[in-house]
Amino acid sequence: MELSEEKIELSRKQINLRKQDVKYDTRDYVIKYLIEQFNEGEFFIPIEYQRQFIWKQKDKCKFIESILMGLPIPFMFFSDSDDGRIEIVDGAQRTQTLVEFANNDLELNGLTVLDKSNGFKFKDLDISIQRRFLNTNIRVVYLDSGTTTSVRQEIFNRINTSGLSAKSSEIRRGSSDGKFSNFLSNCTNNELFNKLAPRTAETEKRYEGLELATRFFAYSDNYEEGLTDYNGNVSEYMDKYVKSKDKEWENPEVYEEQHLKYLNRFTDMLFFAQNFLGDQGFRKTPTSKSTPRARFEALSIGIYLAIKSKPDLNPQTKDWLNNPDFLKLIKSDAANNKSKLFARINYVKEQLLKDYL
Repeated sequence: MELSEEKIELSRKQINLRKQDVKYDTRDYVIKYLIEQFNEGEFFIPIEYQRQFIWKQKDKCKFIESILMGLPIPFMFFSDSDDGRIEIVDGAQRTQTLVEFANNDLELNGLTVLDKSNGFKFKDLDISIQRRFLNTNIRVVYLDSGTTTSVRQEIFNRINTSGLSAKSSEIRRGSSDGKFSNFLSNCTNNELFNKLAPRTAETEKRYEGLELATRFFAYSDNYEEGLTDYNGNVSEYMDKYVKSKDKEWENPEVYEEQHLKYLNRFTDMLFFAQNFLGDQGFRKTPTSKSTPRARFEALSIGIYLAIKSKPDLNPQTKDWLNNPDFLKLIKSDAANNKSKLFARINYVKEQLLKDYL
């Protein structure tokens, strides 16, 4: 559709007009100064539109860990207010977390990189670390005093509701480059895997295939030992597993020994799945365009455990795939609960082996 010159001109004028609503510059505040100004009431939080965004303990600890690691922190947005104080348009949770930590009211727990600091409060850190922390710069987008309340609120809403947060598979892919991580990436290029466990273009952009492959190896590696370190937090468990395997595979002898073994585990499972499940593969229906994670976990790991126990396995029926008991086990409700994870995998294993028991 060709747009008229009048419509194009109206668009141009509106964009130029609204662009003038936002004037800003950037400033750097050291954490110590930011905390002092907040404690004195010079920096304040407009409660009326920030109160619904509350960080949990793990969010606070991750934020402090990022600062201690020297990672870049997303911009905060501040603005002048009518009474001369400075309004925190976006950054309330970060500011409050900094204050809480510096006041020794926050104990670090659940840190995955700086795990030696778990259980620490600010006062427990070495004095040199304390000083560096307090002198860390926080970059702020400082809105001009002419920025209206409605524009400030619009900025806040857009920052906190637009975009998608990074999935654990994306973060893991971006932060891992060891031999095992590369092996997992190669698994997602396996043609049979992609045929049996299809993903949509959108989910694959976010490394859904990598997530499925990681879950297969992490759970199958530790299943018979009871997944002792698994507490239902899948992201944390997968992160630790991949880091541990990357470290193991740094040893050339371990890599040579395990690489082919892991590849065979993956391909043997896929070949059996192809013969047993047919064209439907791990999908819910033959026409489904994606693969449910709980269904993939149950079938892929159940198959692996069954053929490990009985290499010449040749089950006579697959009617149980549509059994209400199985369908109930692979529902998404509390799917990451440890007992449910075990239940669905064991169900598949037992159904495959029942003619041999």
